[in-house]
Amino acid sequence: MERRKFVSTSALLLAALIWGFAFVTQDNAAEKVDTFTLNAIRFIIGAFVLAPIIVVLAKVKNRPVFEKTKKDRKMLIKAGIFCGLFLSVAANIQQFGIALYPDNANTSGRSGFITALYILIVPIIGLFFHKKVGLHIWFCVALAIVGLYVLCLSNGIGSVYLGDVVILMCAVAFSFQIICIDYYGEYVNGLKLSCIQFLVCGIISLILMFIFEKPDISSILSVWKDILYLAVMSSGVAYTLQIIGQQYSTSPTVSSIVMSLESVFAAVGGVMFSGEHFSTREIVGCLIMFTAIIIAQLPMEKLHRKKQ
Repeated sequence: MERRKFVSTSALLLAALIWGFAFVTQDNAAEKVDTFTLNAIRFIIGAFVLAPIIVVLAKVKNRPVFEKTKKDRKMLIKAGIFCGLFLSVAANIQQFGIALYPDNANTSGRSGFITALYILIVPIIGLFFHKKVGLHIWFCVALAIVGLYVLCLSNGIGSVYLGDVVILMCAVAFSFQIICIDYYGEYVNGLKLSCIQFLVCGIISLILMFIFEKPDISSILSVWKDILYLAVMSSGVAYTLQIIGQQYSTSPTVSSIVMSLESVFAAVGGVMFSGEHFSTREIVGCLIMFTAIIIAQLPMEKLHRKKQ
């Protein structure tokens, strides 16, 4: 069990790190490339990056590339479609919301804070599916939200922007994606699920791109480095780590708390790549969030047994 928890936490932490740095690239790309165009490119590339890896791993382990039984193939496709639908809604709404913020808004901070509210939404939705969480996890959720607020909104939330409302919708969609992966993750191969969900998300975004947007090749090429990072690292690597991490996790709520560290890494990315500086308040926010993560990982059941 301890090994499973270590693998889960490590995979989800690495995913949060990659996603956190992705906020910088998403903001840069949003200035040149429209939402559906960007997501169509990044997720289709992400699917094609994973496809040969799946084939190679199957050959190395001497296993079939495709599922043996019709039942298993049906389950994998069903899981990929549902997860891909939720991912498509969440990713496109998030990118659209980021583009809606005015220039004077603290875009990364506000969008990062509101997106990470899935740490509260996930356990609430889970209650409807009879997924109960312990009191210490609810405490960690509350503590993490306080940390997020201190980290991301140093000047307070102030007036509400249209982008805030849109990003909140994105947080709800990501919550359903997390729960969907938690449900299907134990039944299907993680890499294959990741590949199919990218393909579904990419195709949906591609269709919407041709309906609502006019892609410009020169604009796309001007931010090719950002798109490549989003496609290979943020999509191909991070979302696969999310699936692997959740497969070994004890609870989708605990997973969401760990993944909420993307906001911390987004702030770190701002320091590293945008010349920003950590204030004392932001350091306190990071420490509060890390405290919530540590408490959420403690084996409370064992502690209770020792007391008895």
